[in-house]
Amino acid sequence: MARQLDVITIGRSSVDLYGAQVGGRLEDMGSFRKYIGGSPTNIACGAARLGLRSAVITKVGDEHMGRFIREQLEREGVDVRGVKTDRERLTALVILGIRDEDSFPLIFYRENCADMALAEDDIDEAFVADARALVVTGTHLSNPRTEAAVMKALRLARAHGLRTALDIDYRPNLWGVAGHGDGESRFVESAAVTAKLQSTLHLFDLIVGTEEEFHIAGGSTDTLAALRAVRKVSSATLVCKRGAKGAVAIEGAIPASLDEAQSGPGFPIEVFNVLGAGDGFFAGLLKGWLGDETWPKALEYANACGAFAVSRHGCTPAYPSLTELDFFLKRGVVRPDLRNDAELEQIHWSTNRHGDRQTMRVFAFDHRMQLEQMEGYTPEKGGAFKELCLRAALGVQGGQQGYGILCDNRIGRRALHAASGTGLWIGRPAEWPGSRPLTLEPELGPDCGGLEEWARENVVKVLCFCHPGDAPAMRDEQETTVKRLFEASRRNGLEFLLEIIPSKVGPVDDGTNAQLIRRWYEIGVYPDWWKLEPLRTPEAWSNAIQAIEAHDRRTRGIVVLGLDAPEEELAASFRVAAGFDLVRGFAVGRTIFGDAARRWMTGGIDDEAAVDEMRRRFLRLCKLWDEARASAAGGTR
Repeated sequence: MARQLDVITIGRSSVDLYGAQVGGRLEDMGSFRKYIGGSPTNIACGAARLGLRSAVITKVGDEHMGRFIREQLEREGVDVRGVKTDRERLTALVILGIRDEDSFPLIFYRENCADMALAEDDIDEAFVADARALVVTGTHLSNPRTEAAVMKALRLARAHGLRTALDIDYRPNLWGVAGHGDGESRFVESAAVTAKLQSTLHLFDLIVGTEEEFHIAGGSTDTLAALRAVRKVSSATLVCKRGAKGAVAIEGAIPASLDEAQSGPGFPIEVFNVLGAGDGFFAGLLKGWLGDETWPKALEYANACGAFAVSRHGCTPAYPSLTELDFFLKRGVVRPDLRNDAELEQIHWSTNRHGDRQTMRVFAFDHRMQLEQMEGYTPEKGGAFKELCLRAALGVQGGQQGYGILCDNRIGRRALHAASGTGLWIGRPAEWPGSRPLTLEPELGPDCGGLEEWARENVVKVLCFCHPGDAPAMRDEQETTVKRLFEASRRNGLEFLLEIIPSKVGPVDDGTNAQLIRRWYEIGVYPDWWKLEPLRTPEAWSNAIQAIEAHDRRTRGIVVLGLDAPEEELAASFRVAAGFDLVRGFAVGRTIFGDAARRWMTGGIDDEAAVDEMRRRFLRLCKLWDEARASAAGGTR
C-alpha cells in the first residue's frame, strides 16, 4: 500500500513574534509580526511548499496561539493529525529581532510549554508507518519525557522501514547550558549534551548540522575531528552547513578537507536574517533526498531554499514554493536582496496564497452612498441592516466553501468584524464612494498606513472609475492612488481586488477593459482579484482575459459585478461569463438587498422578513451562476 505522507517531523512548535523594525535592539522594538515557528514546524511547512506531503508531531496549548499554529499548518497544507492539544500548558512563544547581519536577539518563552509535554502516548504507530521519512530535531532529546516520545517514534520508523534524519538544531539555552538572555547563542561546549546526542546518532540515515552543531555532536571544536567522532558511531550521510560556503555531503569516510566532499552550488545572497535559514535548507534537502536526487542536486535545492530564508523577514513566510524555486534555479540571481526582486516576489506572493477560490459567490453590501440616500436611513439603521445582510449571507453559505461578502468598515463595522472567522471570503472597500478622481477612505491615511489595522483575512477592494480616454492628469492621479494602495496592501500581507467600471465614464467596446487591464499591469499593479462589469460578448471577455494572462497567469481570477441589474439581465451576463474559467463567480449587491433595504428603512418589513428576502435572492443568484457554469462545461461541473 502506498504511504500517504512523505515526511513527518517531530519536536518544537511555537509562535514567533518578529520585531518589525530592523537595525535596533530588541529592547527598542515597537511592533512585531506573528508567524509560526519551531524547527520541525518550519521544516514541515517548507517541505509542503515544495510539494512534499508533510506532517508534524508536536503539542500546542488549548488557546488562541495553539489554534493559530494548527490553522496555519492546515493553510500551508501540512497534515495536523500529529498535532496534539495540551489543556494544561501554554503554546511556546519566541520573541526575536534583526539587529544586523551578525546579530539576531532572541528570547525563548518555553517554561513548561505545550510541546515539551510531548510523551510516548502521543506517538501513534499507524501514523508513523504511513510516512516515508521521519525527521527529528535535537531539542526534544534534552528532556526525558520528550526524549522518550522521540525514541518511540524512531523505533517505529525503523521497524516500518522509514528513512530517518536528524537536524541537530543545537540551542544551548534549550539544553540548560546557557541563560534565558542567550537565546541567540549557537554553541556552548557540554560533555553531557555530546553524550546524549552520540547515544542516538546510530539511529539515523541522515544527520544535518552547522559546523558548530557537529562540534557539539562530535565533542570537538575542530570540525573534521568532530565529524570523524560522529562517523565512529553512525554510518549516516552527514550534511555540514558552512554558511556562505554552502554545504557538503559526506557519505563514507571523512575527507582530509571539507572542500573534497560533495557539494552543491551556492548563491551570492545578501544576509538579512539567518533565523530559520537552516529549516528552509532542510526542507530543500528533503525535496532532493526523498526524490532520490544526487547529493549535489539535493544540496542545490537546499542552498537555494536557505538563500530565500536569509534574504527575507520571518522563517516559514520566507520559504519558496516549488514554482518559485524552479524559476529561481533557471533564472539565477538578479539582485542579492531577493526580497526586493520584484519579479521573484510576485511569484513568491502568488504561489504561496492560501485557500481554494475556484468559485466565488459574493454578496456585496459594501455600499455606503446608496444606503445613505434611502428614505429613513440613519447611521444606526445602516449598521443594523448590514448585520442583517451578513445573516442572509451566512444562511446561504451554511459552512460551505465558495461564498463571500463585500462589507465596509464605516457603516458596516459590526457586520465586518462579526464575519471574521466564519469561513466567508471578506472583501473590504478602500475608496470613497463615487469619487473621481479616486479618493480613499480617510481611515487609510495619506500613506495607506491604516491598512496595518485591517484583519489579515480582509481583501482590499478599490473601485476606480477609469477609461482609456481619460485626460492625462486624471489618469496619472488615479494610477498613483491605486499604486500606493496596492503596494501598501502587499506590505501588510493583504490580497488586493481592483474593480474598474469604464462604462460609467465613456463609451465601451470589446477592447475597452482589456486596454485598461494592460495599463494597470504596465504601472506595476498586480491584482489578486479583478472585479469587472458584465461584458456583453465572448470577444470582450476573451480580450480581457488575454490581457490578464499575458501579464499574470497566477491571478486569483475575476468576479462579475451586478450594477443593480435585474435577475434576468444578470442571468444572461452569467451565461456569457461562465464560459471562461478565469471568471470565478459574481459579486452582486443591490439586486439582492435593494428592495429589502428600502422597505426595511421605512418600517415596511421587519428584520426576519428582510433576512429571508435577501437570503432567497442571494440563493437564486448562486443557483443561476452554478447552472451557467455547469452549462458552459457541458454539464460536467
